[in-house]
Amino acid sequence: MVKVGIHFVKIEDEIEKPKIVAEVKTEFISLQKSLFATMFKQKLIKAFQAIIKNKYFKGIASLFILFVLLDLIFPFRINPNYSTLITDSEGKLLHAFLNKTDKWRMETELNEITPTLEKAIVFKEDRWFRWHFGVNPFAMMRAGVRNIFTGRRTSGASTITMQVVRLLNPQKRTYFNKFIEIFRAIQLELHYSKDEILQFYINLVPYGSNIEGLKSASILYFQKSPNVLSLAEVTALTIIPNRPSSLRLGVNNPYILQERNRWLQNFKEEKVFNAQDIEDAMHEPLNVVRHEAPHLAPHLSLRLKQENPTKSIIKTALVRHKQLTIENIVQNYVSRLYSMNIHNAAVMVINNKTHQVEAYIGSADFNNPIDGGQVDGIRAIRSPGSTLKPLLYATAFDKGIITPKTAINDVPTNFGGFEPENFDKLFHGKITIEYALANSLNIPAVKILKEISTPVLVDKLKKADFQTVKKNSSKLGLSLVLGGCGVTLEELTNLFSAFAQEGNFQKATYTLNTDTKSRIKNEIISKESSYLITQILAQITRPDLPNNYDYTYRMPKIAWKTGTSFGKKDAWSIGYNANYTIGVWVGNFSGEGVPELSGANIATPLLFDIFNTVDYNSSSKWFKAPENIAYRKVCAESGDVPNDFCTHQIVDYYIPSVSKMTKCQHAKYIYVSTDEKISYCSHCLPESGTVQKLYPNYAPELLSWFESKHILYEKVPPHNPKCERVFNTNAPQIVYPVDGSEYFLAKNEDQKLMLNCQVGNEVKTVYWYINDKLLQKASPNTEVFFRPEAGKIKISCSDDKGRNSDIYVEVKWE
Repeated sequence: MVKVGIHFVKIEDEIEKPKIVAEVKTEFISLQKSLFATMFKQKLIKAFQAIIKNKYFKGIASLFILFVLLDLIFPFRINPNYSTLITDSEGKLLHAFLNKTDKWRMETELNEITPTLEKAIVFKEDRWFRWHFGVNPFAMMRAGVRNIFTGRRTSGASTITMQVVRLLNPQKRTYFNKFIEIFRAIQLELHYSKDEILQFYINLVPYGSNIEGLKSASILYFQKSPNVLSLAEVTALTIIPNRPSSLRLGVNNPYILQERNRWLQNFKEEKVFNAQDIEDAMHEPLNVVRHEAPHLAPHLSLRLKQENPTKSIIKTALVRHKQLTIENIVQNYVSRLYSMNIHNAAVMVINNKTHQVEAYIGSADFNNPIDGGQVDGIRAIRSPGSTLKPLLYATAFDKGIITPKTAINDVPTNFGGFEPENFDKLFHGKITIEYALANSLNIPAVKILKEISTPVLVDKLKKADFQTVKKNSSKLGLSLVLGGCGVTLEELTNLFSAFAQEGNFQKATYTLNTDTKSRIKNEIISKESSYLITQILAQITRPDLPNNYDYTYRMPKIAWKTGTSFGKKDAWSIGYNANYTIGVWVGNFSGEGVPELSGANIATPLLFDIFNTVDYNSSSKWFKAPENIAYRKVCAESGDVPNDFCTHQIVDYYIPSVSKMTKCQHAKYIYVSTDEKISYCSHCLPESGTVQKLYPNYAPELLSWFESKHILYEKVPPHNPKCERVFNTNAPQIVYPVDGSEYFLAKNEDQKLMLNCQVGNEVKTVYWYINDKLLQKASPNTEVFFRPEAGKIKISCSDDKGRNSDIYVEVKWE
């Protein structure tokens, strides 16, 4: 028989007995739970109804509603007004600023509050801190009784929370203000955690003079953060806030030592800390004086403070030892340049892996007012010189206009009145793009910019966040690529870091940020053109290699570009490898030019010194060629796909389906007489007495330069004088005067206008016309002069093939 409740069940089948017993037990337990739940529910409802009917509950509820209303009407607005702190990549203090009231009130972060610090403060100030709701009623009753019987204030009852309220909003000690203080303390407890309230207390307690907060005292007296303070130091800083006038560190050290040991003895008696730790702390000396607050990396610190006025702690990515080392290198280097009248420099170091700035030196000496030490050279707008050329050539690579071995003429050229010169005042004739960039030649760069158009390069610079270029984009012309715009070292260094990132522009950050993947990347050039530029800029057979390069044989491999502004006012050198991008500017903030100033001889040695410091003997691998980069054979004369007459061929990089596939035209076949004295066209070619010969196909500008420099070249014989054909292509190019220009001439001087043109190899004579009247017959490269009349003038030039060009100019006599 099995009993279920008050019933008995007879089990006939012994085999089923265990199963039935289990089911009965389950049913019984379920029944019990259901009955218990019902009874508990009923009792709870009755109890709640009784509480609601109770008059005390109604009073408490009314008080609670009143408090909530007061909390909404009179919120406790906390504005601690902390000092601004700038920290390095490891969280150590670099620079500190006074707060708005000229006090040192440095914020202690929660992770800087150690268990030792918390124990010491809570034991001394408010042992029940973790348990009360902002007010300790028992302490208040005890203090009240003592004060009544003694007739004076013998003990206080302020909790840590109440002290925070008083420190945030100091008021006279009256009963009404005490009531407000209690109300605010409860508010504080409702809106903040205990850890946050303790943090407020630690940050606000006074330490005498203009020092407030334990971290301020720790930094200024012990020169360390709160989280590394010893027990003895913690105890000393814990006892001072109660008597900041009499217990002044650096002034009353013996008295503080005595009080510190007394409290350490109290800690020992109450077993707050380990007895041995306390014994060691009591023997620790106290020899401290007030120190200056740290003022490292001043330019970046000031900048970040201005950009983040509400932040109390700004965590930078600066690496302390790199910052300090490079500061010393820059200061020592500039001191050696004083004899040349060069007084300043600026350096920016970007880590290409994290894309964060690890060193920021705005000037050689921040504390030197004579040379503008407080000017931030990293943000100063200067002329970039030739430093924008790599971006120009990379853009041309992407457009398929050129490849590294493409030939281009470096000869005097007039671009609508703009006649640029090279830095060395020389011209080099026919050269390759690779040579033009490595030697930073100006004429080829302007030619390429004219071909791709200025707005295209401006758009690239806008994508790279060049602010001054954005503002003046409509005013920029061909001089842009030679430094005819305003840039900053910050902008240039960020631009060159894109070459190290396969053409992806990503502005480097100054504050610590480990989330590098979420940052927006902007492709300004392809990875293929970026690689081609890097290969060219890594060459060491170039004129901007410093004379003392030999001593840098352990220096990591880098790609770099130099630049010197017009008037020799700015010297630049920007370099990069897989690890770092470093930008260097050297010059005078006054804008004074110096004859010896140049990017190659002045800025680049400093660049190499810094690379030797931050990446010395680096084993990092060099950049790998992208998959879409290929090799091909090209004609050495033109850099184009070889023709049947191209006997000298070389290997060149190119970008498949992008780079041009033009057949080489550096030479052409011409029919000449057997004595090679007359040339023939297809119109006048005789049936016999001719041979076909290969002649160089030079551009008119190159022929003109050959003539001016008396360089020998193979000339095409004069065309058959009996030929009646009129040619329609390759008319003379009038290079001076400039079409559409105005010329002002002085009446009292015998001034004249010069006429000059460029023609093909086969032209032997040109004819100059003024207002359709023949002025003079001359050889193609002879400069012709004439005295013009005032007004609009038509100038024409015809060659011996009947081809003609016209221009119009305005002449004014003054």
